Amino acid sequence: MAAAAKLAVVAPGAPTTTARHRACAPLAVSSATPVTFSLSSVTNKQEAITSAATAVVKKEAVAPPTTGGRAEAALTPPPPAACTWQEVHGADDWRGLVEPLHPLLRAEIVRYGELVAACYRAFDLDPRSKRYLNCKHGKRQMLRAVGMDGAGYAVTKYIYVAPDVALPMGAGRSCSKSRWIGYVAVASDGEAARLGRRDILVSFRGTVTCSEWLANFMSALAPARFDPTDPRPDVRVESGFLSLYTSDDFSGKFTTGSCRNQLLCEISHLVAKHKNEGISITLAGHSMGSSLALLLGYDLAELGLNSNPNGGTIPITVFSFAGPRVGNLEFKNRCDELGVKVLRVVNVNDPVTKMPGVLFNESARVLAGRYELPWSKACYAHVGVEVALDFFEAGDIACVHDLQAYIDQLLKCPNDSPVASNSTMEEEEDEEGKRRRVASMFGSWRWQMAAIRAGELMQALWI
Repeated sequence: MAAAAKLAVVAPGAPTTTARHRACAPLAVSSATPVTFSLSSVTNKQEAITSAATAVVKKEAVAPPTTGGRAEAALTPPPPAACTWQEVHGADDWRGLVEPLHPLLRAEIVRYGELVAACYRAFDLDPRSKRYLNCKHGKRQMLRAVGMDGAGYAVTKYIYVAPDVALPMGAGRSCSKSRWIGYVAVASDGEAARLGRRDILVSFRGTVTCSEWLANFMSALAPARFDPTDPRPDVRVESGFLSLYTSDDFSGKFTTGSCRNQLLCEISHLVAKHKNEGISITLAGHSMGSSLALLLGYDLAELGLNSNPNGGTIPITVFSFAGPRVGNLEFKNRCDELGVKVLRVVNVNDPVTKMPGVLFNESARVLAGRYELPWSKACYAHVGVEVALDFFEAGDIACVHDLQAYIDQLLKCPNDSPVASNSTMEEEEDEEGKRRRVASMFGSWRWQMAAIRAGELMQALWI
């Protein structure tokens, strides 16, 4: 499968256009002044991220050449490297930063990807452990224990979910209890000074347990109704994700109400605490976690909880990794209207990013671009701007959805495409054969899921 290397500006109400970019294209500040860096000389991912940012800073620091006593820079527009953090977080819908993928934006994507990956490394899946389905470490030690001591964030709260689903015949009842899903963190003083604002971060892991997988397959749309004064029944989201976000479970050792209540209370507290500073709210998640991040972003904006007590609106940005669709077109339009910025990092070979709505999605709601079809309210729609990766391993098909594979792909994207030798061309032909076989398998799987979606739509329409 191939990604279209283009960036389109999507106006509200134009559901069928998606901004997409193949992230392995050469990185450049502009067509005339490329800024590249080599990953071969760095020893870890953090150095790679720092190298990208440093390269841009050094480029900015070089005095412009002068001609006749005048700075030539005064005659040309500033390069995109001079962008602000607001632009990197989508203030201008990432115009000029996605094609080609800007080094600062790529570094920011990788940084938040690593903060999400910390959730997986810290999650305890040993049934014999006292911390089974919880975090292995205390809040103060968690980031350090997973190798991210220098991340510059302090964890303030752990988040738990309790999916309102049960396995058939009462099997696996332990899977129905609450479990740790992620954390809330706030930038330290030093990190806030470096970033230029106090960043409030919420990080979510993806699907791991049985009941979470069941929640993923509850693909019927349900009204969100987050604002009791304005329920907006036409704004609908996937019922499984909504269940994870809103279900209560007070029986757990660490549980304090629904995931939603935990998050709204903690974020409101942090906003009030840092009201005299510049603040940003960043929500990041992988797979199912990206769906929760998007629901939270919409919820905060719908309730107006991103209003700064001293005036102004706190920007909300969602970094989604391998995320599925979450809601219908009305949900997408409302997110756009509220100013929730979403950057979706997807692998074009990842079937999860095509779900739900394999058949009934943005492209299936109107006929001939004019006539709205009866099932349009049941059609899913992606939200935000898309950065498309393209990778797979025939021997390890699961890697197409693996978060670490996403991060590694962002880090190792080559800046050059060397001329292929005869042996290299033969290897590419063999690789192409593997790609076709994998694509064929995915295609068969998608048609099966399309049949399931068709059945659900017929049920929704009382057919």
